Amino acid sequence: MPAPPSSILIIGSGVFGLSTAYSLSQNPLYANTTLTLVDRSPFPASDSSSIDSSRIIRADYSDPAYAALGASAQRVWRDTSPGALGEGRYSESGLVLVADPGRDGYVRDSLENVRGLLEGGAVRELKTRREIDAVVGTGGGSGQWGYVNWRSGWADAEAGMRWLRARVEKTGRVQFICAEVVSLVREGKRVVGARQRDGIIRRAGLVILAAGAWTGRLVDLRGRATATGQVLTYLDLTADEQGKLGKMPVLLNMSTGLFIIPPRDRVLKVARHAYGYSNPTKIQHPDGSGNVIEVSLPRTSIDDPSQWVPREGEEDCRAALREMIPSLGDRPFTKSRICWYSDTPRGDFLITYHPELDGLFLATGGSGHGYKFLPVIGDQIMNCIGGECPAEFKQKWAWPMETMENVVTEDGSRGGRPGLVLQEEARKGSRL
Repeated sequence: MPAPPSSILIIGSGVFGLSTAYSLSQNPLYANTTLTLVDRSPFPASDSSSIDSSRIIRADYSDPAYAALGASAQRVWRDTSPGALGEGRYSESGLVLVADPGRDGYVRDSLENVRGLLEGGAVRELKTRREIDAVVGTGGGSGQWGYVNWRSGWADAEAGMRWLRARVEKTGRVQFICAEVVSLVREGKRVVGARQRDGIIRRAGLVILAAGAWTGRLVDLRGRATATGQVLTYLDLTADEQGKLGKMPVLLNMSTGLFIIPPRDRVLKVARHAYGYSNPTKIQHPDGSGNVIEVSLPRTSIDDPSQWVPREGEEDCRAALREMIPSLGDRPFTKSRICWYSDTPRGDFLITYHPELDGLFLATGGSGHGYKFLPVIGDQIMNCIGGECPAEFKQKWAWPMETMENVVTEDGSRGGRPGLVLQEEARKGSRL
């Protein structure tokens, strides 16, 4: 195991960065290590992928390793005792995971995995659309085959992050800095710190880059990871509708990527877990050479306060709403958002030391499914920093030695059409 560095700088205060800061602060090995966390926005950042009304909490994965890790996270989420993560933040509503004919491989593998993890009648196959609709209980449904897992659910995403932030602050071990990092500072092939937009350089013995979809601005991830924008839409409900729909399970169609999470505070979210939009952006190469490269980077409501999802995305969510909850099919969306993922080719996280830059550790590649691991991923990242990556993830989270021309996540969970470009779709119009 490498000797603990005297100082660690974490760039990014999302799920990966904040949970890592907490885990390091609790480990006696790092008792003498100075911990600093820098983020470009005041917490909670309104355009962070982890700051939202809700996120699905599940162990329902086609990959056994992620299913087992998800189950370990759920054990923490289920603790609703005073002060625990799950108190008022987690709802075990159940999850109806469905698919369409010919595109059901992910769901079938997931069913096999959760059956092995759970006992009793928590999981039940739904063999027909009629069975799906009956379990969903909204007068609609989706897919033609699937299952219900009553031991999955959803969490208030922002509340979970606030809970973790408070725990980190309470340790007194972590210095929080609000500043935009514009580049890494290198001495030869070693990263020794980071430069802020205001010119301040923060030096550290180890830099952990956990900037999510913004990571590609600070290190070259072309062919290995890319930023993709995902469609989220919201509509207002009456108190009566909240009471009725608040009891529904999460409904997720893995063939289309479209899903609905039970409403919170009279707001219902309809969203799409898809191939997403790219936002090609020309930047100077992070190596400082002055060469210009093109990468996909987020464009959020902070960049454009009037931003609304493109028409094709809203149309998809409208169709999903009409199918899943017909009584609300024509209810106007009152808000929309583009949520930015850091996508990898197989949906695996990228949690590893950079192979060519000493002193740089990467914790990114959440691929749209990192939030549920909030209570356990920090320890996993810390173990990888110490050279003790779990055997089942050693290859999955490693630096990919091969690259692909255009990163497209093909883990069986994505819907929609690949190759959509945000600005091209935005020019076609929005707001139906």
